[in-house]
Amino acid sequence: MNKKILVAVAWPYANGDLHVGHLAGAYLPADIFARYHRLTGNDVLMVSGSDSHGTPITVHAEQEGVTPREIFERYHARFLETQQEIGISYDLFTHTDTPNHHRVAQDIFSRLLECGYLHLRRQKQFYSETRQRYLPDRYIEGACPYCDYTEARGDQCDNCGRMLDALELINPRCKIDGATPVIRETEHFFLDLPKLETQVLAFLADDKEHWRPNVLSFSRNYVKGGLRERPITRDIAWGIPVPLEGYAGKCLYVWFEAVIGYLSASIEWAELVGEPEAWKAWWYEPDALTYYFIGKDNIPFHTLIWPAELLGLERIYEDERRLNLPYDVPANEFMNIQGAQASKSRNWAIWIPDLLSRYDPDAIRFYITSVMPETSDSDFSWQDFVQRNNSELVGVWGNLVNRVLSFTAKHFDAVPEPGALGDVDHALLDKAEVAFETVGAHLAAVQFRAALSTALGLAREANRYLEVKSPWKQLKEDRVAAGTSLYVALQAINALRVLLSPFLPFSAQRVHEMLGYTTSLFGEQTITEVGEGARGKHDVLRYDAREAVGRWEFELLPAGRPLQKPRPLFKKLDESVIAEELARMGS
Repeated sequence: MNKKILVAVAWPYANGDLHVGHLAGAYLPADIFARYHRLTGNDVLMVSGSDSHGTPITVHAEQEGVTPREIFERYHARFLETQQEIGISYDLFTHTDTPNHHRVAQDIFSRLLECGYLHLRRQKQFYSETRQRYLPDRYIEGACPYCDYTEARGDQCDNCGRMLDALELINPRCKIDGATPVIRETEHFFLDLPKLETQVLAFLADDKEHWRPNVLSFSRNYVKGGLRERPITRDIAWGIPVPLEGYAGKCLYVWFEAVIGYLSASIEWAELVGEPEAWKAWWYEPDALTYYFIGKDNIPFHTLIWPAELLGLERIYEDERRLNLPYDVPANEFMNIQGAQASKSRNWAIWIPDLLSRYDPDAIRFYITSVMPETSDSDFSWQDFVQRNNSELVGVWGNLVNRVLSFTAKHFDAVPEPGALGDVDHALLDKAEVAFETVGAHLAAVQFRAALSTALGLAREANRYLEVKSPWKQLKEDRVAAGTSLYVALQAINALRVLLSPFLPFSAQRVHEMLGYTTSLFGEQTITEVGEGARGKHDVLRYDAREAVGRWEFELLPAGRPLQKPRPLFKKLDESVIAEELARMGS
């Protein structure tokens, strides 16, 4: 039976362009995973969107002297274009300032309040005397009390990963003007995490051996240290209002409402496809599997906070069933740049829109997957980027496709009729068939580097096969033998067309066409305006799989099928690119 697979992808703050860290941490892994499961026939729902309400957006807006809406709408539009161009195949990429998300977030607030997991209490909070207002946590920076990192945020330290209370910071300062804030009291709603601690521990203890060790150990150790109540509202004008009378000026805290986006986006998707109840198959059915693709800095919010919110709901929307808890949270580590930690403030980052202006999307996807930080931090190196592009992408896979299809087109015009197959021929065909199982097992286990390496290994085997058989030499003495060798090599390429397609969708489609297929390997991605009314209308990125015909299985190309004229799949890069890119970053 086909499985329901929910692919929930981290929501980027709409305050700046996407960089390679975003791509390596969450978006590319999620896309590879979703494409694989679609090819197997599973029912995939992949959702995400722009985080519209985070304080990084209001901070950016104040720095530019514009409204938060201007900032979020600017970068939401850029997110749509960037992710469409790099090929991230969301069923829906929306944002958190839609009427639908406001409603769902407020419904969950109200339900948690009704179930007794929210309560009011007074809290000390930083206040800016120069700006005459309370400062949300992201407006505060200082030294982490646990690791002494001097640029820790008021809600979390990016260096050690701990969630923080802004009042814990050493030498706190306002991010906007650098002034030292004072402490005043204010009233907020708190999520009673201690009351949910036993249930969260039970969730983390139950059959989690498929989780990555770093994610599981971090999460279990965090709960063992004791969960603390956390405020879920803030004194801020930009956000989702608290849905109660008498609380004007208070909005839902972004860490509380952004994770609700996975549910609200699923509900919005169901409305868009004309089946309002369709989302329930992914959120209520016990056999549905939910995967959350995030970076390691978001681990506690997805393994502790979001499960606690779901557990606290007990039930919602007149359904007696509980919403599904995360099946897996395959968080990636960080991707450094040329050996140094990425930093927006130091402009030490590689921005995806800029990268796409000079390199093909599949070249970028290939390299990022090759060095993906699955279990430890990795490094983006321009020298390695050029070397892997030239020796592996061009030299192994691109060269295999080009020389086999070019030689076949020149001497046979179509897939040759084979003669009797020998042991060497059967050996390569057997390896191609087995690769669907081995590569598929790695992909299902969220092991993308191993999956890509295994698929590339088959391409190397096909190249070695050609060296042994030498059809260009066989043609001079035995045309049937040459045709047989090309027939077998084409079958390996046909298999690799599918095996590599989750990683390299654009070039896989070109190979698909060159092999004589007249259909589409994948569906279509479009940026579409949806919604009604001035505030409800917004652009989203949608994936339509109705025209997709790709299948995760080994199939033979029929002899006699006409082939299209081959064209190079990838571009070889000159080594001068390395110095040029380093100079560009330095500027």
